[in-house]
Amino acid sequence: MLVHPQINPIAIAIGPLAVRWYGLMYLLGFGIAFALARSRIKRGMSGKITYAVFDDLFFFSVLGVVLGGRLGYVLFYKPAYYFSHPLDIFAVWQGGMSFHGGFLGVLLAMAYIARKYQVHWLAIMDFIAPLVPPALAAGRIGNFINGELWGRVTDLPWGMVFQGAGPLPRHPSQLYEFALEGVLLFVLLWLYSDKARPRGAVSAMFLIGYGVLRFTAEFFREPDDFLGLLAFNLSMGQWLSLPMILAGIVMLAWAQRKV
Repeated sequence: MLVHPQINPIAIAIGPLAVRWYGLMYLLGFGIAFALARSRIKRGMSGKITYAVFDDLFFFSVLGVVLGGRLGYVLFYKPAYYFSHPLDIFAVWQGGMSFHGGFLGVLLAMAYIARKYQVHWLAIMDFIAPLVPPALAAGRIGNFINGELWGRVTDLPWGMVFQGAGPLPRHPSQLYEFALEGVLLFVLLWLYSDKARPRGAVSAMFLIGYGVLRFTAEFFREPDDFLGLLAFNLSMGQWLSLPMILAGIVMLAWAQRKV
């Protein structure tokens, strides 16, 4: 049995100002995505997406992740609470971000850039998809540092006791998601996108890959106590992942027919 190290969530404090590890992990994820994207542009693997287009896209995508992620958490997970405490919506340092909300925010950002620069929306999505997993991995490390989103009770030798989760060891599900949605998905998408693919195929593989891996990881993650398990004993994360999987399958079939 392991014990969570209870890392101080504040990385740097200067007087009343505090920089938290959670925020730093988001910055790290954005930084990695930025570097990978510019590397792909330099290698001539970006099609019509130039440095100028990407810089604009990156700015609006960051906004989409932050605003969409926060609003997605508010609306998908705790709408009653936040409607009663609207000022808490802005307390992002307390945690509470939804990947699915952030994903919708990025989709809107890509749609705006596609229209502004007259670049096909799916071409932008294919370019962005392989850059997302490292950012997801960084976010999961932030969750682990905060000691939040722990897993279900387990008797496995690497079960971990988290402060606030009771005395029983639990799956370190944040690390599972780091490995699955972050590392594994990145490797698969990077290798798949390294060769020419039909337009929309890389995006489809992201939807399928993330959806399946997140759906799997949720079996080890403790459901949110204010929601519990929903219909068919599935969590909210699993229900939100199912449409992604279905959309990915349809998109992949459509992309292959266009060859």
